[in-house]
Amino acid sequence: MNFRVSRFSNLVTLAGLFVLTIGFAYASDVSHLSGSYQVLHKTDVGSQTRVRLQLHLSNRGQRDLQIQRITFWDPPHHPGGKPQLCSLLVHPGSSASTTQELTMPRSEYRFWNSAKRLNLLVAVERPGGRKSTELVRLDRIAGGKAN
Repeated sequence: MNFRVSRFSNLVTLAGLFVLTIGFAYASDVSHLSGSYQVLHKTDVGSQTRVRLQLHLSNRGQRDLQIQRITFWDPPHHPGGKPQLCSLLVHPGSSASTTQELTMPRSEYRFWNSAKRLNLLVAVERPGGRKSTELVRLDRIAGGKAN
């Protein structure tokens, strides 16, 4: 009987390790996403600032990444942000660009503008229909209208 229990526990352990390995393999695809941004246009409207950004995302992974939604994320000042639809396919070893607009309070824009990086939450659908969310830190491209 001890042999059956021991054998069963070994099989359960092996199955658990297999499931974890698959999860880490899929997670590693998303972690290869990196990018940059450039401010194309800034307009003050009352107490708000409207910004048009060009985002450039690169996929250094082994699989296609289908981006479905993005959220500009600044936890101390604007946690959660407002999700924006963004249908963008980034092939392995290549890049894709998109233009996005967002509106924020002018005081928040001043803080956001002083940062060298922008945090972006990306909702990705991977092959097989699995969905995940990844935090991507975007580097600012010099030469944008960042005043």
